Amino acid sequence: MQNHLEVIKDFAETHVVALSLAFVAGASVLGFRRWMAGNVCRSKVRLDGKTVLITGANTGIGKETALDMAHRGARVILACRDMTRARIAADEIRQKSGNGNVVVKKLDLASLQSVRDLAKDIQESEERLDILINNAGIMMCPKWQTKDGFEMQFGVNHLGHFLFTNCLLDLLKKSTPSRIVIVSSLAHEKGQIHFDDINLDKDYTPDKSYRQSKLANVLFGRELAARLQGTGVTVYSLHPGVIRTELGRHFFPNLALWKRIIAIPLAMLIKTPWEGAQTTIYCAVDESLANDSGLYYSDCAPKKPAPQALDDAAAKKLWDLSASMVGLA
Repeated sequence: MQNHLEVIKDFAETHVVALSLAFVAGASVLGFRRWMAGNVCRSKVRLDGKTVLITGANTGIGKETALDMAHRGARVILACRDMTRARIAADEIRQKSGNGNVVVKKLDLASLQSVRDLAKDIQESEERLDILINNAGIMMCPKWQTKDGFEMQFGVNHLGHFLFTNCLLDLLKKSTPSRIVIVSSLAHEKGQIHFDDINLDKDYTPDKSYRQSKLANVLFGRELAARLQGTGVTVYSLHPGVIRTELGRHFFPNLALWKRIIAIPLAMLIKTPWEGAQTTIYCAVDESLANDSGLYYSDCAPKKPAPQALDDAAAKKLWDLSASMVGLA
């Protein structure tokens, strides 16, 4: 035993610089990982007797958000396109939370008819809707079109949720105090609403489209909050963080091989879905936000969005354009 200790001591003394560098590097990585993880929602509020609807809740941060809502005792509605995966997710949420009141509904945000059908179903079958979480999204896909002919990312990320939310406003108002949570992204900071080419037919790139759709999310939340002032329905938009989810399935395979090799280990440093869901959960339940509306959040705290996301004229113009596109009176 003594010989082993002496060998270790000699090794440490002769490699002190290398060991010091390794320690500093390791501590730096751990510190960076902790910083990337962000803050956690500390609210212990219960949601017994309340109903929460989450779009895209069969995977990623949507699924983690649904699990948290179920743990709090809510009736949780998973509104998803892939019903098979949604049913599997619902079973898992029921088992983990002990809450059997988790239901699955069909929603394809790329189809306005599907949006209207589910909204009608919810209006007729649900007595209340306390929290609506617009979580579903698509990122960096090719130049695809929705079933109604809209550019896919703008159509799914913004227009589908715009129509769905407006169709459910009466039920949300009936259930006050109620909340609408819109999952946007830091990508909005480089976004621009191309009013003269909203479907980007003249100049489409996946990142340009994604940024436009995420800016539209924040502007929608801002205008919606203004229109709902005094109703008891509050609105929140947020950046969940950089997260290891399936959202990048259209983006990652198109990277150069060397970029993918680098990205794989770096992915271990970014947020897990549970960590990424914390700001959504915070906006949905935290008591301190009860009287706030129309603000933007990141890491469970208010954050000032990009200047173009504070443009009230652009927010109203986008609202009018969106209403015209989806046929909303």
